[in-house]
Formats: sequence, C-alpha cells, structure tokens
Amino acid sequence: MTERPIDRVHWVYSSTTNAEIAERYDAWAEDYDTDLEAGLGYIDPTIVSAYVAKHVANDSRVLDAGVGTGLVGVALALHGFDDLTGIDLSRGMLEKAAETGVYGELRQMTLGETLYFASDTFDAIACVGTLTEGHAPPSSLDELIRVTRPGGYIVFSIRPDVYVNLGFAEKIEALIAAHKWALADSSDEVLVMPQGDPSATVRVWVYRAL
Repeated sequence: MTERPIDRVHWVYSSTTNAEIAERYDAWAEDYDTDLEAGLGYIDPTIVSAYVAKHVANDSRVLDAGVGTGLVGVALALHGFDDLTGIDLSRGMLEKAAETGVYGELRQMTLGETLYFASDTFDAIACVGTLTEGHAPPSSLDELIRVTRPGGYIVFSIRPDVYVNLGFAEKIEALIAAHKWALADSSDEVLVMPQGDPSATVRVWVYRAL
C-alpha cells in the first residue's frame, strides 16, 4: 500500500474489478478515517448529510449507500437521524462502520447489482464518494430509485468530470425523461479534499423519487 493519503485514494480508484476494490478497501479500512479527515480535510460526508437534513425529517429511514467506515452515518447522527442502514462491498469497511454505533443494520452489497431490499423501503438515500471511476456505475441509480419510496430523496455527490465523462449525465437525464425522479436541489462545486487534492471538487445533487 502506498503511503500518502492522496496516493491511497488514487490506488483504490484505479481498481478494475469489484473484487479488487473490496480487497483494497479492506486493506485501507484501519487508516481510512485518519487519511481522509486528518490527511486530506475530507468534508464530502458533512456536506451531503446537510442536504439530507435539509430535505428529509430526521425520523426518516435512510440508506447510506457505500457506507465505508461510517463517516456519513456519523454526520447524519449529528443531525438527529437514528434509523440508518448501511451497505458496502467491503467487509473491512463494514466492520469499521459498525464501530460507530450509529447504524441499525449493515449489509454487504455491491452498487450496480441487485440490492436485497424490498421496493420503496427507504425515505432517503445518501451516496457519497461512490458514484465515481472504478466504483458504482450509472446503472446503480436504477436500484437506488427502486428502494426509495415515491416522494423520498436520493442525495449524492459526484465529480463534474465523472458526471460528464462516465455516463452519469445521460443516465440521469434518461431517468428524468422516464419520470423516475425529478431534480429537487443541487449545490455549486465544492472542494472536498482541500489539504490534498485541489482538483477534487464535487457537486451534490438531490432527486425526488416519483
């Protein structure tokens, strides 16, 4: 494993298979929080959780899709959310998320594949740092919509270059045209790793399931 926090980010994002992603996140799990928060000043979970809180009552049932070590859940808990479910493909990350004590349920699942929840299960979904290169594909949005109740919200962050170049823009517009969801809110570009990568900007998007 490489040493600098930003190198570890790029190392994981260069994965080419789900098995490789899971293996690399397992290896990184112990140092993940320190690397991102202390090493890179990572603020993406804080921003996305604020948008969830803006649109969704804190007694809502929320899915953290791509839970990692639970940074999003901890941020949501600060807003008073206490009905949180998390999924991730990495067993090591799920074990670290469990240590936060904020999740009622944690399950190993892979975005881009079928999610083993009934349709209309959640009031909201938060997805942070997962809709990106080498990770969840645009097709994963179909399942996120399916498991969100009509009128619920899907809140996600995505890099502008990923949005344009990896098929997300086309998929999102297709879902709008199919009346699967509607845009509810969005942010300006935000620098989310100010101490390590001046190019790491995201926008937060909020869609309401129809």
